[in-house]
Formats: sequence, structure tokens, C-alpha cells
Amino acid sequence: MMTCRGRVSRGVVVLDDPTALADGTCVQVQPLQEAAQEGPSEEKALLSLSEKLLRLAGTVNGLPADMARNHDHYLHGHPKK
Repeated sequence: MMTCRGRVSRGVVVLDDPTALADGTCVQVQPLQEAAQEGPSEEKALLSLSEKLLRLAGTVNGLPADMARNHDHYLHGHPKK
């Protein structure tokens, strides 16, 4: 049995030697180590801007209750909705 090494990137296994297996080859993947590691994981580093902003949603205190609806009023002086 042949052993190929690689890493998972955005949910896809990327082999160190991409020519090692022909397209369509059936494989079985077994992790060599636990996925949990110290420090930021590769997955966290690849979060989109929208995912990063959503993590901040609701974390600011002291804003008007209608800030989401009337942000143009508070930021640019437009009439309230």
C-alpha cells in the first residue's frame, strides 16, 4: 500500500506530491495528529472579512437602540427612518 502525505487546505486535501495519485483514485484519509493546535489555526486565518465582522456583531456598548436602522442619520446627518 502506498502512503502519500499532504495537508488540508479549505477542506481539500492537498498532496505534497500532486502527481503521486491519478485523478479519480479512491483514498482513505487518516489524520496524523490532532487538529487542535496552540495559536491561531489555518482555518481562523482564512476567515472572510464578513465572517470576521460577524464575530464583532453586538459587541459594542452605548450605541442608540436604533443604530442599525438609522446609521446614516448618526454617521452622516440624514433624516431618521
